[in-house]
Amino acid sequence: MTAPSPFDTRLANLRACMAETGTDLVALGPSSHMAWLSGVHPHGDERPVMLLVSATYAGFLMPALNAAAARKDTDLPFHPWSDDQGPETALAELLQASGATAPGLSVVLDETMRTDFALRLLDALDTPRRRFTEDTVGPLRASKDGEEYAAIKAAHRLNDEAVKAAFAALKEGITEREVVALIQEHYKANGATLEFCSVCFGESGAFPHHYPGETTLAQDMAVLIDTGCRLNGYPSDMTRCGFFGTPGEDYLEVFATVERAVQAALEAARPGVPASAVDKAARDVISEAGYGANFLHRTGHGLGIDIHEPPYIAANSDAILAEGNVFSIEPGIYLEGRFGVRLEEIVILRADGPEIFSEMPREMQRGT
Repeated sequence: MTAPSPFDTRLANLRACMAETGTDLVALGPSSHMAWLSGVHPHGDERPVMLLVSATYAGFLMPALNAAAARKDTDLPFHPWSDDQGPETALAELLQASGATAPGLSVVLDETMRTDFALRLLDALDTPRRRFTEDTVGPLRASKDGEEYAAIKAAHRLNDEAVKAAFAALKEGITEREVVALIQEHYKANGATLEFCSVCFGESGAFPHHYPGETTLAQDMAVLIDTGCRLNGYPSDMTRCGFFGTPGEDYLEVFATVERAVQAALEAARPGVPASAVDKAARDVISEAGYGANFLHRTGHGLGIDIHEPPYIAANSDAILAEGNVFSIEPGIYLEGRFGVRLEEIVILRADGPEIFSEMPREMQRGT
């Protein structure tokens, strides 16, 4: 007997969740939600495309010119439409097949769907009650399965090697952009693509989202590298810091404080714990060291198909962490005009606490 595909399992889990939440119809646009549920990631333009799921049916509204390319990724039925016909008839047929014709249906909309797609669907329904994916697709995506774990782990193994190579290549006169190019080439040589890369020398590190430029590396300069690749559909994300030359006591103090904050957040992260409590654990360490005003962002974000997705590890988050959640822990201290230190791990939450994807130690990287 052939084992069910992960997409079959996800569809079954979604239907179970729909039954629990009283949801009649889930509508997904050409987004990471659609890719996660079906494996289909069609080109997104002005032509309406969506996946509708009811208790008894799942099918696509699909532009005819995209159908052949999308067919290789799914066995779910298509309701195609051509440019000269428009999508109205195909959408009506899809809704009929889905059993979505009664008034007052409870409809979940993909919050990333184009507004015109969503309004077209709502206009075709009779007095629908709509909400977004926070109690259906959202929590299901937040709990990663074994295949997702393996993909994220592989991306982080590659990321580790790229970051190690980048620190090993540091020399006086090299620019931030040259280090980015080195990292990008390492990804490419190993079948991955660059998701993002921030290389920060010296005072550039005081800006959490610094865009690498022509700043050159000199003696006694801090280095921060925050980078990620995408491999087999899933990203990596990691930040490591170091010093080129001899660090001063101020840098050593800040680095040690950020490391303690990481450890506190790792200790606080457990199933059933509010995400806000993990943020507080990291923030308290930094505040008690006198750098509270220099911690400029939340402690973390979820990671899956999207580099940023729920759960968000923030003071104002009402998310309750669950086993299988994947998220970052990345406290930082930023001293304008001097340097910044951020140490980031991506973890998956197990029953007994977080498992770190990266195998590269967080210890200070040193160069001369």
